[in-house]
Amino acid sequence: MLNTSQNPAAVYRRVDLDARIEASANADLTRICLEEVVDALGLALIELDRSPDTVPRQALSRAQRIAVYLARFVAPDNPMRTALKQFYGGQSEVIARNLRRARFAEIKSAREDFEDLLRAAQ
Repeated sequence: MLNTSQNPAAVYRRVDLDARIEASANADLTRICLEEVVDALGLALIELDRSPDTVPRQALSRAQRIAVYLARFVAPDNPMRTALKQFYGGQSEVIARNLRRARFAEIKSAREDFEDLLRAAQ
């Protein structure tokens, strides 16, 4: 059951994501996760731009959880497995570091890196 005290936009994003995952084939899950991490990092940048002294914890936490998930579940038969695990793990560390003290340039760079990977996956 949904927690009604959550931000309505966050609830909508969660329901939308759940529906997309349910309707997707296995190959689409990585693309969906990449889209979601790009969106979360974009939201973190918007929030940080609006309030530079406040860490956008919700957006960064979401992005970091997705990066950890991606690192843990690279297919064993993927020829790029090692490189992808290193990439996702490294990005997860960058995002975690920004949960302590948000740096616009680092978050922007991480988002751009995920966008590059998303373009390559499409």
